[in-house]
Amino acid sequence: MKIKSVLPLVLLATAISVACYLYSSQAINVSAAGNSQPAGVTTIASGLHNPRGLNFAPDGSLYVAEAAGDGVSSGDCGVMGDGSTKCSANTGSVTRINVRTGDSTRVLTGLPSLIGANGDGSGGSGPQDVAFHGLGNGYVTIGLGGAPENREAYFGDAGAFYGRLVRFNPSGKVRFSEDIAGYELENNPDGFVPDSNPYGMATVAGGVIIADAGGNDLLKVEANGNISTLAVFPRVNRPISPPPSVQAVPTSVAVGPDGNFYVGQLTGGPFTVGIASVYRVPAGGGVPEVAYTGFTNIIDIAFGPDGSLYVLEIVQGAIPNFGTGGRLVRIRPDGSQSVVLSGPQFLFAPGGITVGPDGALYVTVASISSVGGFVIRIEQ
Repeated sequence: MKIKSVLPLVLLATAISVACYLYSSQAINVSAAGNSQPAGVTTIASGLHNPRGLNFAPDGSLYVAEAAGDGVSSGDCGVMGDGSTKCSANTGSVTRINVRTGDSTRVLTGLPSLIGANGDGSGGSGPQDVAFHGLGNGYVTIGLGGAPENREAYFGDAGAFYGRLVRFNPSGKVRFSEDIAGYELENNPDGFVPDSNPYGMATVAGGVIIADAGGNDLLKVEANGNISTLAVFPRVNRPISPPPSVQAVPTSVAVGPDGNFYVGQLTGGPFTVGIASVYRVPAGGGVPEVAYTGFTNIIDIAFGPDGSLYVLEIVQGAIPNFGTGGRLVRIRPDGSQSVVLSGPQFLFAPGGITVGPDGALYVTVASISSVGGFVIRIEQ
């Protein structure tokens, strides 16, 4: 095994990978929480591998991005900025779920992943989100969580496949297309140390919108492959210091009823409670403005058919206190808020949310477990 050393990044724009590595072992212990759920909450799929973002395809099937499973790495490894050793592997996947029958099938396998040197995929990185265009053409973001210029040095020839947008069609043909991490290296929109971790995304007419959690920006990938910057997110002030401020770390994007983009942020370490926000970005790009405040560690957002915005926190306490569980909040069109679900017994390290054609909410849980992740359905 070849291990290379990475100098720690100054302000942890790769906060997600840090948190997942430190607390990955907890996910397996709580993955059975779906057996004691409140009324209106049911488990529709289990045994998933680090389940993150999820979305419905045009045929009504639910697709889930699975970042990494357990396996054998290539032997190309690096000591990341969080102090963990990650190794290149091909244990990432995408699972299709029939929400009516509960049947599930891994339709894409062997996707790039970064896992522990011992083969443990818990808290790994790889496929982060999945989305669809038209008649079933799909997209998957492949994460990185580090300096783009070091991809090949750490992970050999496989390094070029991290920090990418992947396209796939209904027949399962996969194409590694746009190099999001490469765009960060060449352009570095936020002006800090180049860092890229393509995470959440949304499809729009003529393209895909991607939140780069490492680059602190919102990008548009057009149908012809051109990449452009729609917005750069400012540093977030902390009520106490040091440090006086942290990086934004945008994790998720959704198209609002007004046609604008809404972006949820995790914020960088030390993950202060209450300083994460949801931003509004003009549809054509521009300066982001704060739409909703007072959140902690937002991992995904989604709009309901009535215009309500659902905000999902991977943990409602400061990372790395995953024992407090996550939280799902509903923001109604009038601005009023209510908690839909919270706590470790129901939402341990949730990783993604989408609203189904039936109006129900679908959420991935235990998103940092390589064997025990699952999807719950929440009736509304």
